[in-house]
Amino acid sequence: MSPERPGRKLDTPQERWRPTFNLDSDIVGVYSERVARFLGTGRYLAIQTVVVIVWIGLNLFAIAIRWDPYPFILLNLAFSTQAAYAAPLILLAQNRQENRDRVSLEEDRARAEQTKSDTEFLARELAAVRLAVGDTVTRDYLRKELDDLIDELTERLRERTEETDPLDEPKTDDHDPTVD
Repeated sequence: MSPERPGRKLDTPQERWRPTFNLDSDIVGVYSERVARFLGTGRYLAIQTVVVIVWIGLNLFAIAIRWDPYPFILLNLAFSTQAAYAAPLILLAQNRQENRDRVSLEEDRARAEQTKSDTEFLARELAAVRLAVGDTVTRDYLRKELDDLIDELTERLRERTEETDPLDEPKTDDHDPTVD
């Protein structure tokens, strides 16, 4: 057995100093999305094509400055390195977009559910109002009833005036019986 050092407990792990490297994942994500977007453009493909043609042209025809002879191993290494970084950056950008889409979908579902419940509530309220209005008199109904009543009263008055027409003089005797 080894002797214990004073002040050190065996049940606690020993702390070691490690350098901390803190990166904000959102900042890394934003820049990776920018790089991934750029890698998917025609501009990037055109630039890459020009670089490859110049690279191959210089290494085939400029004999004095050949830094990467025919099998173009250095160019192949550059493409491999680019692919090794591009694939994770594209995956990171896709994951971030998927997370945004998921949050947006959840918000859309919640909004649709709220709209549906609001619509159902309004439909119930409208049905209640229709039932209540069915028992009350509307302005148009009252106006029609009053017009009908006026027509009926006018007709009755007309009938009465025809019965007692002032042009038809009542028959009266000019002869007074008391005078005889």
